[in-house]
Amino acid sequence: MIEGILSADFVSRFGDIYENSPWIVEAAYAQGPFADPAIFLSTCADIVRGADIARRRALVRAHPELARKFGVDPTLGELSAAEQAGAGLDRLTPDEFTRFRAANDAYRQRFDMPFVICVREASKAVILAELQRRLANADDVELEEALTQIDRIAALRLQDKLRP
Repeated sequence: MIEGILSADFVSRFGDIYENSPWIVEAAYAQGPFADPAIFLSTCADIVRGADIARRRALVRAHPELARKFGVDPTLGELSAAEQAGAGLDRLTPDEFTRFRAANDAYRQRFDMPFVICVREASKAVILAELQRRLANADDVELEEALTQIDRIAALRLQDKLRP
């Protein structure tokens, strides 16, 4: 249950399910209370989709680039670091790192944002293949795919926070 929590406590507890974007949870709180986590997540997704294009792009840009540095990246937030480590992105071989670096650079140049995927649902190989596949998407299609992935990340993070 995620109802009956004061605003500041609510945002403090759940504000990081969307990477560096507590504004989403703050806006959702005003539409609560939420007896069901699925309703809360749906409300958050609606808030994101209702935001202007600049704010949606800023949400995507708030996410870290995958496999940004060889080995452990100390600039990652705690949740992102754990998620990337779970997918093995903190243990790339030099060849894997080179391939990720090239694909990330091509993606950023093409879309002017970091590639976002729910790494908890993918392996290194799947992530790299998706990164390369999604380079062919139109800009609006790719923005929507990135937002869909962000919703999946938020759902898993919320699930973790609600686990007893």
